[in-house]
Amino acid sequence: MNSLLSRETQLKIMETTVTQAEKYLGQFCTLLASYARKTAKLRDKADLVVKQLVDFANTENPELRACLKNLAEDLAMVQDYRQAEVQRLETRVVSPLKTYGDIIKHKRADLKKLSAERNREIKELEKLEKMRQRNPSDRQAISQAESNAQKASADANRTTRQLEETISDFQRQKMEDIKKVFMEFITVEMLFHAKALEVYSNTFQNLENFDMEKDMETFRSRIQMYNGTLDSQTLQSVQSTSSVHRYPSPTPSSVKQYPNSVRRTRQSTLRRQNPVEEEEEEESSEEEEDLHNVRAMYEYEYAKSRRKKPSTQGGHRAQAQ
Repeated sequence: MNSLLSRETQLKIMETTVTQAEKYLGQFCTLLASYARKTAKLRDKADLVVKQLVDFANTENPELRACLKNLAEDLAMVQDYRQAEVQRLETRVVSPLKTYGDIIKHKRADLKKLSAERNREIKELEKLEKMRQRNPSDRQAISQAESNAQKASADANRTTRQLEETISDFQRQKMEDIKKVFMEFITVEMLFHAKALEVYSNTFQNLENFDMEKDMETFRSRIQMYNGTLDSQTLQSVQSTSSVHRYPSPTPSSVKQYPNSVRRTRQSTLRRQNPVEEEEEEESSEEEEDLHNVRAMYEYEYAKSRRKKPSTQGGHRAQAQ
């Protein structure tokens, strides 16, 4: 009877171990898979921000245009790192947790086998006890019942020892896998944030060096040009190019460690914007030509007015005499 109670306690402990592993590892798998999907959605939203930044930059003055395009380029690089993060989470964190679905099914089958052996042992013992009470003189039947009970107990003991080893191995493997999975999770996150911080630090310096006053000077010169008050200094400021000093951002060298995990480089993210930039350069050339024509016209009108002025003063002097 004591062996039965001990075996029942063992079975409950084993079942609790498997049940808790099934519950919590399943929840971790679901939550971390959702975490990876949300990170991928964040990557996609950031790609839209990159496109919007480039579109907006193409409508602005040289200083702000260069600053925004630098920002878009760095943000695109961070999304390359984020893509590597997503694929690493899926392969190194989520996938190992998924395997525990099949592992736990096999452990439950082993527990079910032990439970069946224990029930058979209990039935044989109950049968022996009833036979002793009903027909204590039938030694042959009692001997046969004792033999069956001993065989059932031996089978249950053997199955229990085997299952003890199996569940102990399962517990050890579970702890090792949990340690490895969460170490991988932290490593992936640290790698992404370290690379992102490196890029964003340079991006911050580029934004800080944005020369707002120069863009305002260009903007005011355009307004003055349309009001007809154009001078050589204004023309020079309008025709000047951006002086934003670009701090070199880190190259996506670390991304090439995972050739299958990076879906594009910064150049491919911004490549679709090149036709817009070429068209803008053509418009800039046309604008410079127009400004040259306007300046020539103003110089001609000014020289013409200077030539007429002395003759007018001479007519006045003749009238006075």
